[in-house]
Amino acid sequence: MTSSTIRTKTSALAKAGAALAAGLTALALSGCVQGENTADKAPAEGSDWSTSTLSIDWATYNPLSLVVKDQGLIEEALGDDVAVEWVQSAGSNKANELLRSGAIDVGSTAGSAALLARANGSPIQVIDIFSQPEWSALVVAGDSDITEVKDLKGKQVAATKATDPYFFLLQALGEAGLSLDDVEVQNVQHADGRALLDSGSVAAWSGLDPIMAAAEVESGDTLLYRNVDFNTYGFLNATEQFITDHGDVAQVVVDAYEEARAWALENPDAVAELLADAASIDLEVAKTVVNERSNLDVSGVPGEAQVAVLEAIAPIIADSGDVKGGEEALAKAISTIVHDAFALKASK
Repeated sequence: MTSSTIRTKTSALAKAGAALAAGLTALALSGCVQGENTADKAPAEGSDWSTSTLSIDWATYNPLSLVVKDQGLIEEALGDDVAVEWVQSAGSNKANELLRSGAIDVGSTAGSAALLARANGSPIQVIDIFSQPEWSALVVAGDSDITEVKDLKGKQVAATKATDPYFFLLQALGEAGLSLDDVEVQNVQHADGRALLDSGSVAAWSGLDPIMAAAEVESGDTLLYRNVDFNTYGFLNATEQFITDHGDVAQVVVDAYEEARAWALENPDAVAELLADAASIDLEVAKTVVNERSNLDVSGVPGEAQVAVLEAIAPIIADSGDVKGGEEALAKAISTIVHDAFALKASK
């Protein structure tokens, strides 16, 4: 896929983008109304809350989830009436699988992965932004003779489909005048991608932190290509049913995330220690991820900035053939993916 292809696709989505920009305020207002109504739903019998259970993910690519989990912020707010289950997500694709199956109510993904899932029919919406990271890059072995993205033509590249690293790869190829047809993608989970690179089974890996940062230090792997603009935001997503039926608990989750953000910004070394333990990586590697690549200091309220990023990535997703409904389905997904009521309330 070339840059001209991307521009053509972007033009095809221009009308939808204009409509989104015009209707974003209305979307935000409707989200506020929905959030206020759901918070007033009748509680479960014998409880102050609308549910007796909450299933939520934690992930090493989401440092705030580690803080929320470690400090028991949700459990403290909900008390004994709600049992909180924490489930690890190994990648955005796994978080989306858990959300779609109903195994979790709230899960963390990259923005691109959330858009792909919603465009393919998964009823999820973003309720909070946990980061604006540079968590993806193209990685090669330290002794590789590959020096530019265009050198990947005809080579095997490891990447996890339906995640930010996969869409990072597609954008990097397009910028270099290549397409997905010019490489052979080995679709494996992130940790397995590193293993394939280190064993010499692939020429490159589209990596994800903190695994990528560990590979640099432990294996001497190098970052072939970086571009922070090709990374999408960290989305905290919830199922529409959870938002509608259990808005009171969803508000507790978002409140906890915003409390965790404030604490994390004041205590980055402590966050790095949590990440080092959770990911089984060296503390200095974890500090690099937290201090240089995570960017937690962003507004938690999803809105125009995230919509703009999704509009930019939509042509690449459309070209990938991973959405059955193509551009129309993606435009519809972008126009309905934001639910900002909880984050707006938390920010106040």
